[in-house]
Amino acid sequence: MTRPNTRQVIVVGAGIIGVSAALWLARGGANVTVVDREIPGSEKSTSFGNAGVLAACSVAPVTAPGMILKSPRMLLNPNFPLFLRWSYLPRLTPWLLKYLSNANDEDTRRIARGIAPLTYDTVDQHRALTKGTAAAEWLTSSDYSFVYPNRAAFEADHYTWMLRKTAGFEPEVIEEGAVQEFEPNLSPDLKLLAVMRDHAYVSDPGSYIVALAQEAEKLGAKFVQSEVTDFTFEDGRVSEVITKDCTLTCSEVILATGVWSGLLAKKLGIKVPLETERGYHIEFRDPLNGPRSPLMVTTGKFVATPMKNGLRCAGIVEFGGVNAGPSKAPLDLLRRKVKESFPNLTFEGETPWLGHRPAPSDSLPLIGEIKNTGVFAGFGHHHIGLTAGPKTGRILAGIIFNRRENIDLTAYDPMRF
Repeated sequence: MTRPNTRQVIVVGAGIIGVSAALWLARGGANVTVVDREIPGSEKSTSFGNAGVLAACSVAPVTAPGMILKSPRMLLNPNFPLFLRWSYLPRLTPWLLKYLSNANDEDTRRIARGIAPLTYDTVDQHRALTKGTAAAEWLTSSDYSFVYPNRAAFEADHYTWMLRKTAGFEPEVIEEGAVQEFEPNLSPDLKLLAVMRDHAYVSDPGSYIVALAQEAEKLGAKFVQSEVTDFTFEDGRVSEVITKDCTLTCSEVILATGVWSGLLAKKLGIKVPLETERGYHIEFRDPLNGPRSPLMVTTGKFVATPMKNGLRCAGIVEFGGVNAGPSKAPLDLLRRKVKESFPNLTFEGETPWLGHRPAPSDSLPLIGEIKNTGVFAGFGHHHIGLTAGPKTGRILAGIIFNRRENIDLTAYDPMRF
């Protein structure tokens, strides 16, 4: 990258996308300020509470064909990991109708083609971002396995595996007794593993974000804890970012504050159909008899990842807005599914967590400039935030430096709505 010294870039959001962009920008010589209501790595950050997997193969959106017919049964089934606060339904409905309109073969394939360029090289992107930094210690190479009760259940998931195969990912299938040889602590009722090689995971996402932020600070980036409320424009270009505590001058802005980006985007004249997908995890402290590597347990739709601070199990979905506190039922279901999958698991305690995945109605992130304003979108990554964060940050830094990555950004156009 070139090293222009006149760039004054404000990054709004200190999650994985924001700190990645800040680090790439600082490496390129820009003057960078990151603004967030929370400190980097905070437990209140969405980037703190993920399953940690660098899921290169995760190209399939939730809105697969048939979802419209299946959704009512899912919501009414207390053993299915999809929940809705019914009082929120009137507000959710406009977004939900747009979301479900993509639950067909043509749109599902289109979305998968859009996701794949952001995820396929995630391990390389994280390695490039962290090379020579303290953050590298949190990256662990591993397999990433999908757990099924039997061959029939695996074959019933053929459509999703077709999408993965199209993107270049095909599993190694392990069955029957070989499953417990591979993962000794899995329930004997789980008799098939679809193993994806050459993946990786972050063993402590919060500490990972902190280490990346500290590296950016070493290169001159500043971090401001405040809330952005507005922007100032001169001749149609952003010139200032206004926070509750100060006003910051700038030449460019990157908007990377997850689901809260939608409110700021409105100030730029665009309305993004963006909802929060309330995601839960439980971290089991000092665990024994858990998995050796990250597993997606399909019978419970959760990922179990052995992390530095315990076994983290994440994956429950709830719709209910950003303001309500955690619900009891999703956490109780997660506990039951973890116990079913790892019957001999023991632990000293648990820490539950609730966060907000930013879900655009078409399941594709927004990446690129908004209306030639100098404000660049970098949000809406739904389930691939950690996976695609470093690449998104690198793409945005490249655009600002006029050094574009070899990737077609059309699918992520912030003006597409």
